[in-house]
Amino acid sequence: MGQELAGKVAIITGGASGIGRATVEVFATAGARVVIADVNDDAGHELAKQIGADAFYQHTDVSKADQVQAVVDAAVAKFGALNIMFNNAGISGGRHPFFLDDDLENFHSVIGVNLYGVMIGSQRAGRHMAKHGGGVILNNASIAGIMAGQALMSYRASKAAVIHLTKSLAIDLARHNIRVNCLAPGHIRTPIRVMADGVSGDTAARLEKHLAPVWDENKPLKRDGVPEDAAYAALFLASDRAAQITGAILPVDGGISAGDSVNHLEKILSAQDEFLANEGTN
Repeated sequence: MGQELAGKVAIITGGASGIGRATVEVFATAGARVVIADVNDDAGHELAKQIGADAFYQHTDVSKADQVQAVVDAAVAKFGALNIMFNNAGISGGRHPFFLDDDLENFHSVIGVNLYGVMIGSQRAGRHMAKHGGGVILNNASIAGIMAGQALMSYRASKAAVIHLTKSLAIDLARHNIRVNCLAPGHIRTPIRVMADGVSGDTAARLEKHLAPVWDENKPLKRDGVPEDAAYAALFLASDRAAQITGAILPVDGGISAGDSVNHLEKILSAQDEFLANEGTN
């Protein structure tokens, strides 16, 4: 990997795990100095120590405007600039399989992190960038914001809002030479993908392996998605190679959002043949 982000300073929210952690590592390897913003202090400090002098960790709840402003200020104070803001932090909320059973008690926390956190992160980073020649804002949505589906309605609504927000910000901030783009990952192997609450460690890993065929049924590319896939997409959008790209929504989903790949015709013909065969024996 070349030094595509040499001299750049990036904040990555939710940077202590999953896609955020992978992006921290990829950006650092590409030459960026990186601020890890998260609420997982142990993992955040450990990652910063692993990377060394070109990274530091700051506890940041993105649903709190003062904490977002504080991490922007810290990045500028420590590294002298802020060129890239990756609003990656996100939570899934309640895991009710049916909307009518959802008590919606997690609605405000999901919106607070997934939508307000992106808005305030974009605003506070954007204010600095507008005064210093521009920059790049990346937002992390989900294919759940592109495709309608069952369950997780607060999550789906928040991610759909992030996608529309990204396009609107791209128009609004272009005058300041700020590019705004969005990733829409799908079926990436991260802790948020495990649907059972309270499952972690070895059990979560085994559960992931068990559920993989179900996750991938409607996925054209059967290769399992990993956090690095999203991180390398983020690297491209953050780099000067994407200098003409703003307002884009980039799915990182193995083709799921391109359309339903489950071969229903094959299943229908198979069922038809089975039915006719049985009819012929009666």
